[in-house]
Amino acid sequence: MRLLYLHFERFPIQRQMIEAPTLAGKPIVFVQQIRGERKIFAASSAALTSGIRPGMTLSAGTALVGTLRHFTYCPETERAALMSLAEQLLLIAPAFQLSSPDGLWLDASAAGLCQGEEGLCRRALEICSSRGYRARAAVASEAFTARALARHGRKTAQVILPRNGARALEALPLAALEHIDGSAVAALRSLGLTTLGEVASLPPAALLARMGAAGLLVHRLCRGADDSVFVPTPLPEVLEESIELDWPAESHEPLLFALKTVLDRLCARLCGRRRAAIRLALTLKLDPTGQVQVWLVLARPSARAKILLELAKHRIADLTLPNPIAALTLTVAQSCDDPGSQLALGDVPEGDAGLEVVLSRLSSVLGEDALFAAELEPVHRPEAAYAAKSFRPPEAKKGILAEAEGCQVRITPQADEVLAQRPSRVLERPASLKVELDLEGDLRSARLLGKHRKVLAVSGPERVCGEWWAEVPYNRDYYRVFFDGFGPAWIFRDARDGQFYLQGMFD
Repeated sequence: MRLLYLHFERFPIQRQMIEAPTLAGKPIVFVQQIRGERKIFAASSAALTSGIRPGMTLSAGTALVGTLRHFTYCPETERAALMSLAEQLLLIAPAFQLSSPDGLWLDASAAGLCQGEEGLCRRALEICSSRGYRARAAVASEAFTARALARHGRKTAQVILPRNGARALEALPLAALEHIDGSAVAALRSLGLTTLGEVASLPPAALLARMGAAGLLVHRLCRGADDSVFVPTPLPEVLEESIELDWPAESHEPLLFALKTVLDRLCARLCGRRRAAIRLALTLKLDPTGQVQVWLVLARPSARAKILLELAKHRIADLTLPNPIAALTLTVAQSCDDPGSQLALGDVPEGDAGLEVVLSRLSSVLGEDALFAAELEPVHRPEAAYAAKSFRPPEAKKGILAEAEGCQVRITPQADEVLAQRPSRVLERPASLKVELDLEGDLRSARLLGKHRKVLAVSGPERVCGEWWAEVPYNRDYYRVFFDGFGPAWIFRDARDGQFYLQGMFD
């Protein structure tokens, strides 16, 4: 099996810089409690340049750099951020396995869709870069080989052919083995060994006699033999992201920063699963106690963080809370397959996004039933073929089955072709038209919006008739007419009185 490993050097530092860009270039560290002492777990480049090193106590680091800022290292927080990035990478890989705290494996079996394994590495690094993360990538047939080369190799991306693992590993330092068995690495260093190639050249029997099973395992890994099984990390059923604020927020600005971080992660996970959110629950945890829940209802399913952030801003703008906000949680309560988005038309494509926000605001404020959409009805009479229905996200179906008067009507793909010829705006009651005909009985002009408009083009007729059993049957000849200064319209001549009527307009 071919595996791609991605290594994110000092992942907690990168994550913190992305979430708080004002910290860029400043000395910061993450600390954790070890045997009663607060020791540095990871440090930024500015802190490392000042002499601070992982393993140093926080008091010693503060003595070196008076402006040093520190954050508590929380494995759950880092895992959640890494999980969000991994789920977005499902766009190019069928599965992933976390390698906390700073890496992950991807199943590279779909490399053919990215123009080979080198293309897969490039695409993975591009996705990471779009989120603000710097990474190194390596593809190999063994999990250890891919991990060791990504973490300790000199290249940003490299592909190792099958059975070439030993040659690729031979120049790497013994530090590549520390996550396997730190005591075994110390024993190898005591023998004067410095690289994996030197370990691979030793007789396996000698290592077995001196170090036991650990020595034999290390020798096999250095020779590019690894029996580790790729175990895909299961995806949680509920999409949820949480964040705790550094200090309780009493204004909107820090809350919006936190919201952007949470939405970026959540939308990345939605994109990786090719899903779009419909309804989201924003839960604000108050300090010291209490919580408030705000619903975000979208007019159209979306996985775009910008749209969701604009909607969230509107929902919390006039929110009055009794206590400051200490943490927030965003949960996707309802989602659907991502329908994608139509390419924007015109010179101002951002107008479409603005319209989505406005519609979503109306839906959130006035209720989910405030927005309506046209839904096809199993009726042949054109003015009754559409009905206003409460908006619901579209469902992928091969056909729509409807029941009418004891019979069933299935709308097939062939029926969709007919519907494509119908106008998007249909009048509930056809409007009478005053028209002028030429000597041959063809349309020349009609009075629309208070003025006579010349007919530029006509297609048709299409005869539509039915409901002979009803009190008011219909028998009409429909035309698609393009009027000067008005655009395309759908009109018909009624066989009952010979008059013309306006039925609808095409967009």
